[in-house]
Amino acid sequence: MSDTSVQGDGGIVIGKSRRRWGESAIKGWLGFCSAISLFTTAGIITLLVVESLGFFRHVSPIEFFFGTRWVPLLEPSSFGVLPLIWGTMLVTVGAAVIALPTGLACAVYLSEYASDRVRKWTKPLLELLAGIPTVVYGYFALTFVTPLLKVVIPNIQVFNALSAAIVVGIMILPTIATLSDNALRAVPVSLRQAAYAVGATSYEVTTRIVVPAGLSGVMASFLLAISRAIGETMAVTIAAGQTPNLSFSMLESIQTMTAYIVQVSLGDTPSGGVAYQTLFAVATVLFAITLLINIVSQWILSRFREVYD
Repeated sequence: MSDTSVQGDGGIVIGKSRRRWGESAIKGWLGFCSAISLFTTAGIITLLVVESLGFFRHVSPIEFFFGTRWVPLLEPSSFGVLPLIWGTMLVTVGAAVIALPTGLACAVYLSEYASDRVRKWTKPLLELLAGIPTVVYGYFALTFVTPLLKVVIPNIQVFNALSAAIVVGIMILPTIATLSDNALRAVPVSLRQAAYAVGATSYEVTTRIVVPAGLSGVMASFLLAISRAIGETMAVTIAAGQTPNLSFSMLESIQTMTAYIVQVSLGDTPSGGVAYQTLFAVATVLFAITLLINIVSQWILSRFREVYD
């Protein structure tokens, strides 16, 4: 009996040792993966900063940030980035005007009014839009949306901001609808039942109870979708064109920051020159804008998050 007990105790010790070793290996692997993410991010930031500093040795930051003419690849050159920022904001705002109310309406319908059978089919079909390659959206805008708009607006250009804004709005729609739907469904049923108990209508429950209670998740979905719209590349490159200008009209061709990055990355610009370094300067501005939006998103989540027992 004593030998058996000793052997049993020894087996338990060995089992615990193996379990500790396995847990340590898993922790080490997870830490390694996290380190790769951190080093990759640090490498990207370092590259952007170093190349951007090289650019600003030749170009004044005042000219870059406040100039209204962007012609870096031709002579006489000009390096005012405002036309690219304006083009990016024009497409982003247009896409937000289309996608934010539509996405929230879809989320409210799926969360509050759709039956389980309708939800089972509608949500996967909606999310299918997120899986379509962006280059397909670009050619969809060029070959379908723009000709359709030309019937209504004859003076619209072939490449225009309105068509780009429409397709980008369609692209970010699944992000808003899915994340907002998850936020609204996370609101406890007890809140809805309490509102119905005091005589509230379905519309009042939705607009005064459910949406305010899930506001942090809804706002986070909005900001995440806007971040994607700002960083969208191929769709706006194909649909909006490559004409940097400060026009207020969405019927004209514009150029976004990402479209310019694609233009320089095609390989026609010699590396090492000022024109090549504009690639990193513009990318740094784009990175700073998306980082700021992510910071605001995290602040909104922490500021307005509701905790339910």
